[in-house]
Amino acid sequence: MSERQAVVLLSGGLDSSTVLAIAKSEGFACNALSFRYGQRHKVELDRAREVAERLGVARHVIVDCDLRQFGGSALTSGIDVPKARSAADMSQGIPITYVPARNTIFLSFALAWAETLGSSDIFVGVNALDYSGYPDCRPEYIRAYEQMANLATKAGVEGMQNLKIHSPLINLTKAQIIKLGLDLGVDYAITSSCYDPGPEGAPCGACDSCQLRAKGFADIGAADPLLVKFGRA
Repeated sequence: MSERQAVVLLSGGLDSSTVLAIAKSEGFACNALSFRYGQRHKVELDRAREVAERLGVARHVIVDCDLRQFGGSALTSGIDVPKARSAADMSQGIPITYVPARNTIFLSFALAWAETLGSSDIFVGVNALDYSGYPDCRPEYIRAYEQMANLATKAGVEGMQNLKIHSPLINLTKAQIIKLGLDLGVDYAITSSCYDPGPEGAPCGACDSCQLRAKGFADIGAADPLLVKFGRA
């Protein structure tokens, strides 16, 4: 493998698809990693497969990791997904859509794969501005995980790996993320951001994620191609 290898966490959403495009633009051979973690719908995995194929990853792996056994989140249990919350409501506290320790678990799988690939680069689409209060999307969390990761592997201890967790979206607004992705040729019509989509992938339009996405497109004065696809724009 002559190209620099990277592991990219890919959910099929707007942010992770943008991060995959960024990693590709930086010359990495991208190994996309997605999870069947007990989420309430499979739409995001269908979208992740399509994004991975469209952007031409080296390999796409979907890992089974059933967090539904633990519950505690509207995304992995029968708890209703909050709808039509105001911006003020979204800015306070940690919402019930937070999945306990999800990013820690996902990054651990990415770390294991990166070590076997001989890679020192993991890309993740966390964002500290439009992040809905999730504690595992903060810069201090990413820094702490990176520090821990470099103590945790055989490759790190033997000096063969100096792991870098790339979080290029962490200080960007949703509008800035969308503009960057469009410049890189990301087709947002094949992504899914909704916490509670319909059977065919139509976004609900009212969950926190849908509202943040809608604001991002509105802020750049563009129509969301996903809404155009479903005749809602």
